[in-house]
Amino acid sequence: MTKCKNKSWDELEPKISPEILDIIKNTFSFDKTTPVQAATIPFLMSKKDVSAEAVTGSGKTLAFLIPLLEILKKRQLEESWKENEIGGIIISPTRELAQQIFDVFSKFLEHKEFSFIKQQLIVGGNNIDEDIKKLKETNPLVLVCTPGRLEDLLERKSDLNLSTKVKSLELLILDEADRLLDLGFSTTLNTIFCYLPRLRRTGLFSATQTKEVSDLVRAGLRNPVLVVVKEKSSISTPANLHNFYKIVEPENKFVELLNFLYEMRSKKILIFFPTCACVEYWLETLPIFLQNTKILGIHGKMKNKRQKIVKRFSVEQNCVLLCTDVLARGLDISEIDWVVQWDPPASAASFVHRVGRTARQGNEGSSLIFLLPSEDAYINFLKINQKVILEPFIHNSTNFELRNVLKKIHKNQTSDKGVYDKAIRAFVSHIQAYRKHECNAILRLKDLDFGKMATSYGLLQLPKMPELKKANVENFIGPNFEVNINNLTYKNLQKENCRVEKLKIFEETGSWPGKEKFKKKAESWENTKKMKEEAKMKRKIRKEKKKLKKESNQPTIKKRKQAYTEDDLAELAEDIKLFKKLKKKKITEEEFEEQIGYNENDVVEN
Repeated sequence: MTKCKNKSWDELEPKISPEILDIIKNTFSFDKTTPVQAATIPFLMSKKDVSAEAVTGSGKTLAFLIPLLEILKKRQLEESWKENEIGGIIISPTRELAQQIFDVFSKFLEHKEFSFIKQQLIVGGNNIDEDIKKLKETNPLVLVCTPGRLEDLLERKSDLNLSTKVKSLELLILDEADRLLDLGFSTTLNTIFCYLPRLRRTGLFSATQTKEVSDLVRAGLRNPVLVVVKEKSSISTPANLHNFYKIVEPENKFVELLNFLYEMRSKKILIFFPTCACVEYWLETLPIFLQNTKILGIHGKMKNKRQKIVKRFSVEQNCVLLCTDVLARGLDISEIDWVVQWDPPASAASFVHRVGRTARQGNEGSSLIFLLPSEDAYINFLKINQKVILEPFIHNSTNFELRNVLKKIHKNQTSDKGVYDKAIRAFVSHIQAYRKHECNAILRLKDLDFGKMATSYGLLQLPKMPELKKANVENFIGPNFEVNINNLTYKNLQKENCRVEKLKIFEETGSWPGKEKFKKKAESWENTKKMKEEAKMKRKIRKEKKKLKKESNQPTIKKRKQAYTEDDLAELAEDIKLFKKLKKKKITEEEFEEQIGYNENDVVEN
């Protein structure tokens, strides 16, 4: 295990090329290395496998890009790279991080010394045929990719044949390895390893060292050098980061957020919400109160828009970006002043990754988390679990008051049913996310005041959900006027036409289309018992047959797969669609049986 302090670039051994040093000093303005760079660059340049653990924002990107450039350049001088060879692969967990690495690497490749290096970004969400076409045309030497798309391309048996191109691979980089495993990419990574040459060099970088990461190190690295870079204060967040908390009453949480954003309107702020629905709703609501502030939103369900939004946020001076944990890792925008958290994240480690979006590369930064009175134990929990000390945030601004805020929110929802729908989804998803919280021992669902929480979302009425059936909601503050939800109209013309049609059916039948409640016929106790006994007997018979086969050493005869025609597959697809409609209660059981062609008279009893 290696521990290291920061050094000047000239002190590193082996020496870095003069042209790379010029780019580092002139383009990035870095006079000294960070500890993780000083420790890992020499090992990777010496072609050793490295597993590096360092806090977020410690400069890990340059720690693997510089050795990659040196290795590729050295090979080019000894033996020119062929057009169909790939010398470096960088795998990152998200598209945003992959794009960020791609952009940083591009700054090096602008210089003529590295004109022989071409790179390509390969991430999900893009058309895979376009990726294949570009791979054939450009013949990149370096791939920056997400694991799923890379696996797909390697396994494709086409004229691309990517698996043969990676046989000359010199360096594989796994960035944010702990996040890769959190997202369930362990099987994908193992598949990718099977296609790569064993004599490659591998660099693994992560912010936290977990058992899963250790398993990955054993599977993908050969006798690696372990590099651990810790901050002097022994905490898991950057040294220049100031962490604050504020205890707020549930109904005033949004008002407190508004007051904070108004006072910090000249800053660049990142706000984390628990769900995609929350981001969607507050993105509709915040501009009503902060008209002179640029407000953007991003979450995991967005596809092609995400990269554009991140780029816009990075260039804007005074801007607020609402997001989910999709940006908790890898986002490297040094100008972020504040990271705000609407409520405690799903895990203590997520807190560290979220706040690490600010105070990067030695810059100053601050974070603020809003806590309910029932959540005050979270302060001590973070101190013990992550060694993060939270200080109380003193902020007494009263530019916004609850009564006036609710009045505007209620008016906004009545003017567009689409906003009302988003408000309901946001509240419901927030409660459901809270119920699954990792720290549910101290953040208990039963301690929440659902009435006050619904007030903070400005709901016109409480939704029907299991958590509210027996809950005390007398503190809910709704609109001071009567609202008929069925009379609310959509600004979206297509949705409004659909609503009008459903309303006509509701007035004629008394039930809203798509919400029919069909009761399942209750089976008698005797029939239920009989069915259980029959199932038990069938299992016993199968077990006995298997045992007899094993004792007689009879070979197992595998059934030949049946060949299905296109008509069969089309019919199966239609049946699946009907089943999904039944599950979503868009059709009744009778309609399902009629459309699928089921008839009780056709059933033959033995």
